[in-house]
Amino acid sequence: MSAPFLLSNTNKTNFPDVKLALREPDGLLAIGGDLSVERLVSAYPQGIFPWYSEGQPILWWSPDPRMVLQPSDVKVSRSLAKNIRNKSFKITFDQNFIDVISACSEPRLEKGIKQNDTWILDEMIEAYVKLHEAGYAHSIECWQNDKLVGGLYGIAIGNVFFGESMFSRVSDASKVAFIYLSKQLEKWNFQLIDCQVYTAHLESLGAKMISRKKFISLLKQYAINDGEHNTWQADFDLVDFVISSISNKSAVTKNE
Repeated sequence: MSAPFLLSNTNKTNFPDVKLALREPDGLLAIGGDLSVERLVSAYPQGIFPWYSEGQPILWWSPDPRMVLQPSDVKVSRSLAKNIRNKSFKITFDQNFIDVISACSEPRLEKGIKQNDTWILDEMIEAYVKLHEAGYAHSIECWQNDKLVGGLYGIAIGNVFFGESMFSRVSDASKVAFIYLSKQLEKWNFQLIDCQVYTAHLESLGAKMISRKKFISLLKQYAINDGEHNTWQADFDLVDFVISSISNKSAVTKNE
């Protein structure tokens, strides 16, 4: 047999070896199954995530190479550093998960044209809300004048954060949320942020490509489900820690 493999609806933790994933389309490994908490919590530490569009069955992916970021390596441009020092935004954790994931599911503008397709379907939202209620999925909210203007969400297992999606309604909002997330994860001794696939947006923030083999090796070290899953709350000194970090010239990169 060869990929994509058909998943059973009964065994929710069994996935094929990611080495068997297709090269084209890159990383397609399996098809079917469900989006239960048990299956999703099993998939991510194995380097697998669901991604599909309306009208398609559930598709499971493990691309090679993989885009990742070590939290302490996040890059902050001069313009972003100025925004952060001016406290243009307020950042919270796990205060409005449903609005964040719903905003991430909204059609995006590309070159001024609204794109109607989205992979964050209603059943995906329902599944990740359940993950949030179980303490695995988390949101980071970016506020301006008491309005939600940006944010992101993902899944935390062990010392790895698996990023899923982000959104911005004003310039830099998602980037600032990502920087705050990275710095908080650094304080919490997280070792890796999984960014899944390449984007220039994430590259500008310091993410880089590594081989799937290296990625799986890191997951075996750090993505260990320890059974502790709680609502996140930012450390009381996080703002000062972020500002102190970006004030260090070595942490500030040349503005793009």
